[in-house]
Amino acid sequence: MNTHLQKLAAVALFTIAVAGAAMAQDAPPAATAKAVVPVKVQIVISRYQGDKKISSLPYTLSVNANEVAGRNVTTLRMGAQVPIVSYQMPAAVSKEQQVPTIQYRDVGTSIDCSATSTDDGRFRLYISIDDSSVLTEEPGAAQSLAMGRPTFRSFRNSETLSLKDAQSTQLTAATDKLNGEVVKVDVTLTVVK
Repeated sequence: MNTHLQKLAAVALFTIAVAGAAMAQDAPPAATAKAVVPVKVQIVISRYQGDKKISSLPYTLSVNANEVAGRNVTTLRMGAQVPIVSYQMPAAVSKEQQVPTIQYRDVGTSIDCSATSTDDGRFRLYISIDDSSVLTEEPGAAQSLAMGRPTFRSFRNSETLSLKDAQSTQLTAATDKLNGEVVKVDVTLTVVK
């Protein structure tokens, strides 16, 4: 009887092995991870008053396209904290007895960027920009600053675009409704060789 069980076990193992080999041949090939491709992404934030360019700030980021998930976003944080002074005004306190409080607000530029190569040789870029500053040349801004109440301006944009090596495009153009200033963002991608 032991011989009979041994033969049955051998047949069962042989059947499992043949079925496994057949399934392995029918299975689709495993997805191949794309190679990491280093690219430079230049982002230029320009401001215009009418046709006159009043500022142009370039930022260049090194991005690894196809980097593994969780590490594929390049970030840039650049700026300062601006103190904002305010006074608490209890009804029974004179102006001389008011206690100043100081809070800080971040101003500057924050950029997040990631890239993935596509099958047609292009790169799919995700770019997020948050740019803020203190207005100093607007009517009334100097007075607001003197009173401890600065005026802030901000610009935020998030987009996904597709570029090939050495290609440039205008990501966005937007007009500030308070002062008519036009903000333009231009992007250039270059593969690092």
